[in-house]
Amino acid sequence: GKVSIKKEDLCNYTGKENWFMLQPVDSNSEVQGKVHLELKLNELITDNGSVCQQLVVHIKECHGLPLINGQNCDPYATVSLVGPSRNDQKKTKVKKKTSNPQFNETFYFEVTRSSSYTKKSQFQVEEEDIEKLEVRVDLWNNGNLVQDIFLGEIKVPVKVLRNDSFQAWYLLQPRENGNKSSKTDDLGSLRLNICYTEDCVLPSEYYASLRNLLLKSSDVQPISASAAYILSEVCRDKYDAVLPLVRLLLHHHKLVPFVAAVAELDLKDTQEANTVFRGNSLATRCVDEMMKIVGKHYLKVTLKPVIDEICESPKPCEIDPIKLREGDNVEINMENLRYYVDKVFREIVRSSISCPTLMCDVFYSLRHLAAKRFPNDPHVQYSAVSSFVFLRFFAVAVVSPHTFHLRPHHPDAQTSRTLTLISKAIQTLGSWGSLTKSKLSSFKEMFMCEFFKTFQEEKFTESVKKFLDDVSSTESKEPSGLSEPVHLKEGEMYKRAQGRTRIGKKNFKKRWFCLTSREFTYHKQQDKEPIFTIPIKNILAVEKLDESSFNKKNMFQVLHGEKPLYIQANNCVEASEWIEALCRVTRCNQKRLSFYHPSAFLNGSWLCCKATIENTVGCARCTA
Repeated sequence: GKVSIKKEDLCNYTGKENWFMLQPVDSNSEVQGKVHLELKLNELITDNGSVCQQLVVHIKECHGLPLINGQNCDPYATVSLVGPSRNDQKKTKVKKKTSNPQFNETFYFEVTRSSSYTKKSQFQVEEEDIEKLEVRVDLWNNGNLVQDIFLGEIKVPVKVLRNDSFQAWYLLQPRENGNKSSKTDDLGSLRLNICYTEDCVLPSEYYASLRNLLLKSSDVQPISASAAYILSEVCRDKYDAVLPLVRLLLHHHKLVPFVAAVAELDLKDTQEANTVFRGNSLATRCVDEMMKIVGKHYLKVTLKPVIDEICESPKPCEIDPIKLREGDNVEINMENLRYYVDKVFREIVRSSISCPTLMCDVFYSLRHLAAKRFPNDPHVQYSAVSSFVFLRFFAVAVVSPHTFHLRPHHPDAQTSRTLTLISKAIQTLGSWGSLTKSKLSSFKEMFMCEFFKTFQEEKFTESVKKFLDDVSSTESKEPSGLSEPVHLKEGEMYKRAQGRTRIGKKNFKKRWFCLTSREFTYHKQQDKEPIFTIPIKNILAVEKLDESSFNKKNMFQVLHGEKPLYIQANNCVEASEWIEALCRVTRCNQKRLSFYHPSAFLNGSWLCCKATIENTVGCARCTA
């Protein structure tokens, strides 16, 4: 079953839970796409002097028809004039393998029957009731040897025409009475909590005053009187304010002093050293979002190889006696878990050289602020850093690798449990640098005591402390590291050759694509020199490409100074990931386009708007 809510009704349900009756789903109710129709009503005088009204129906094209079994459909249209005593139907030609067919066919219907009068001066004829006539257009997929599939329909009353010509795009509608035989009461109900928000986004110059006010926040004393702090307080959900605030301050190099200021305020309200930065304050949320943005590549180079090994070659690691299955060997499981934890731990503690400079600067500030607040506690300087880098960064990434783009999909149940145990162990090991020896042997779960005996050696505690010292020090970081490009994404896709004809598989070449923070390149093979390079600053837009352009799915286009680069991904998920990655890295480009062409320029015209000038302004607004 399904629940359908009209857009104009969403505001009636926002902010509260509602029960919705499930409606049946079938081919008659699930439609998409639109049709371009032109209608005209003419009055004619026949050769014998009688009066005849003629309806002219010009079906031009359709757009966005659904895929049938994953492939473009073979659509055709039936055009009917329907009334109380008539049902005249005509049919277009079948268009092969396209979701955006170009019909351009005209059909003629006699609306007023010819009368028996023969004198040209007589115009009072016996007419049909135009008020009851309607034009109906049905879209179908040609099934050849199987039954044709209904794609949608539209109905237009003839009375709206009179003697005028009228054309418009019509959204295809479900077939009426298609579901009346279904028992909707048997399908049940669905409870939804809907949050619907409409934002009016103005040009950037309208926000200049607010932007300047927010950027001055770190200089305001006290920090609680600053615009950024007040903004976070008035928002119902702190996340709504924190994420854009961090991005703004990060872009203008104002994040470190602001985090230091709000962290100092946070520490003033902290009474015990062992609870520093454990709450969900503005300071902790800012650091969390900063690590997700800045530390993405750091996580990838540090954890992805070992996470891949755990997910692709899983070993049983359950050591909780309550959750052990029949036939499990707890000793073997414990050894497997020790192997994984030791490998993840070693990768982390020797990764300090890869830690981004901005993260080190923030950790440096937090460490010294905590030591200043609790001068008699020598361990608080470590807990101030470990509470972020271990508890909120590495441990979270281990337990949820899909969220941090370390894995393409969520792991299965057994692997997910293994990652949870590893994450718990990493949290515990990360806290050892800030604990006294008397606290190292205390565990909430008894079965973990035996497991951690192997790790209760001085070398593990010292490794944690050395790592925390390294990532919270600014002295060891090279300034030149800031100019090194960050590797963001790579993979094999297909590129369309420029300047070729529309037909031919050779037009699409398999290439290795690589995206960094500096440039977007493609290579003949992995580890080969780039064939073509687009500087990130030159990318004007990244948008999906209509399937009708080359009759291929999962295509997108990269618009830059030259001709568009058309790329086909291996699947829809991969295409979305590439579009998202490219949009993120080019979001701040100054010359981004506002309009683009959703289809390709082929055979002397744009398929989307039929414009014949190749460098004309786009016909659709950019989505990102």
